[in-house]
Amino acid sequence: MATKEPIFFIHLTDIHISAPGKKPLFGLDMSDKLRAACTDIRSLETKSSFVVISGDLTHDGDLEDYRFLRKLLDEEEALLGIPIHVALGNHDFREPFREGFLEEEPSNESYYYSFMADGLRIVMLNTQVPGTHGGRLDDVQLAWLKQVLAEPAPSGTIIVHHHPVVKTPTVLMDDHLLENPQDLARVIDGSDVIGLLSGHIHYHNVGTLNGILCAAADGLAFGLDPSASTNMRFIDRSGYNLITVKNGQMSVQPMTLPGEQRLLYELNVSKIHAEA
Repeated sequence: MATKEPIFFIHLTDIHISAPGKKPLFGLDMSDKLRAACTDIRSLETKSSFVVISGDLTHDGDLEDYRFLRKLLDEEEALLGIPIHVALGNHDFREPFREGFLEEEPSNESYYYSFMADGLRIVMLNTQVPGTHGGRLDDVQLAWLKQVLAEPAPSGTIIVHHHPVVKTPTVLMDDHLLENPQDLARVIDGSDVIGLLSGHIHYHNVGTLNGILCAAADGLAFGLDPSASTNMRFIDRSGYNLITVKNGQMSVQPMTLPGEQRLLYELNVSKIHAEA
């Protein structure tokens, strides 16, 4: 799996885009945050080959949002000069996504696929459990993944998915993890997978799954405070990951964009659980 030259790409997540005219989430224009991130990416000394977005493409997930997102990403792709590939998160809805973003007939069919770039294979999985915020990989998708991995890629494989597999530093987010990481670990065992990239928790988090590097990126729309122990603290913060693949290994450089870092909202999770 050795590569002659390093491969660089960008990992964004949780962009939570809404169409113009809607009441902005936390009073913030998330499309401006996406544009600012793409401007930052263009300023990097290292030229990236592509961008992946690991879910929560929109906040409300309606047809209007996905049509606007398609236009917005087309504009940023043209400015970046590289492709942008997307996966779905728990805030996304399959029917309006397929109609508004993919310009296909609307359907509830799950959305997952793979692509190659400079000998590196990227697998974009769908961990959605429709109607919930939870994440799980179903048997059909796991069987498809096993078939994809049956033939190694020249520079290895990286899997992109929304719900993380690594335990978080705060108990507030433990129930936001992938429900069946052991099934994923079983499928990728002995394969050419060199890394897993995710989002959902809105802060940088790095660990391993059976020795394979796993990294969640900071949310682009907003961040969460990983040090919080009782309340979920929503922060005006944006970040992304710069990914490097060299000699069969993946490395991750977290990038934080300039911002106010102010508290946007505080949610008492204990009170919600007590009232449930």
